[in-house]
Amino acid sequence: MFTSRIARIALPAALLLSLAGCEDPTKDKPKATVSSAAPVQPQAAAPSGQAETLPIDAAASTIGFVGSKVTGKHEGKFEKISGSIALAGGKAEGGKLSIEADTSSVKTDAEKLDGHLKSADFFDVAKYPKATFTSTQIKAGGENGATHTITGELDLHGVKKTISFPATITEGADVVSGNAEFVINRKDFGIVYPGKQDDLIRDDVLLKLSLKAPRKQG
Repeated sequence: MFTSRIARIALPAALLLSLAGCEDPTKDKPKATVSSAAPVQPQAAAPSGQAETLPIDAAASTIGFVGSKVTGKHEGKFEKISGSIALAGGKAEGGKLSIEADTSSVKTDAEKLDGHLKSADFFDVAKYPKATFTSTQIKAGGENGATHTITGELDLHGVKKTISFPATITEGADVVSGNAEFVINRKDFGIVYPGKQDDLIRDDVLLKLSLKAPRKQG
């Protein structure tokens, strides 16, 4: 009887400690501003002879995410991605970023989860095979010491929204690289599956971009 009493006390205590240890991965990360999608407006062209459009190196780039629930988190990425960055006079400011992800290529740290994410509960890849982002503005300066702020149209799960987020972009002699970590609310894009009643999925998702675009030499 004494042992069973200890078990009744210890199990809830262990559960509380477990839950307390599962921090929200979006905590302290910048949140993207989100609004209804506006028509893509063309930016001013780069000076003549200085326009430069660089394909993104898919093998060296990553479009990833971190989602979480009450009891833990999962990291994932899209294994098939493509895109480009256009520079204006050799600079990202005033240029354009375009990226695309094949949603059926989603891969996480849990194989069983991969299949669920492809279903209608989440990405619904049969209906929405692509997720895309096309910038409408890249300007200098950004939150938390970022070098730039990127604004554009995110088309995810059949929902188009204008988002704005900070990024760090480096225009190197050999490669242009860009990195960004920011938070979006999945429900803004119609992904509303709640999860299990005793293990609810958080609405906020951390997006992690690491993009590299080599520059032509010679």
